[in-house]
Amino acid sequence: PLLATLLYFGTHWRPAGRTNHGQLIQPPRPLAATVFQGKWSLVYLGAGDCDAGCQNALYTMRQTHGGLGELAPQLQRLFLATAPCCDRARLEAYPGLITLDETGPTGAALLGRFPADARPTSLFIVDPRGDLMMRYDLRAPPRGLLEDLKRLLQATSIG
Repeated sequence: PLLATLLYFGTHWRPAGRTNHGQLIQPPRPLAATVFQGKWSLVYLGAGDCDAGCQNALYTMRQTHGGLGELAPQLQRLFLATAPCCDRARLEAYPGLITLDETGPTGAALLGRFPADARPTSLFIVDPRGDLMMRYDLRAPPRGLLEDLKRLLQATSIG
C-alpha cells in the first residue's frame, strides 16, 4: 500500500480512468440475426449511394480489419444500407464486406435495433452472440477502435 500511495500522490502518474475508446451500449441490444452468430462484427449504417462519409467509414473498417493481423479472421465487416443498395462499383474496393439492404427482411429487422442518433458518423461492434455492444465515433482517430478490437479479440474465447 505504501508504494501505491507514493506513486499516486508523489508523482504525476495516475491510472487510466477507462480502458475503452468507444461508447458502451448499455444494456447491450440483442439483434437476433444469424448474420452475427459466431463472429465479432464491425457494422456501418449508411445510404445506399455511399457518399464521401460512407466511403470514409468503409475505408476505416477495411484498414482496421487489416490492422488486426492474425486476429482479423475473428471479425467480419457489415454495411447495412439504409436506402436501396448500392453503388456496387464502389463496394468492389472492399472485398469481404457483407452488404445488407434495408429492403430485405434481415436488413429491415436489423435497422430498427441500432441507435438512430449519429448513425452516419458511427461504427458499431456486435459480439458473436449477436448483441450490439459498442459505438465508435468516426470523427475520432481510428487507432482507438483498433486498440479496443485487439483487446476484445485477444481477451475473449467467443468468436
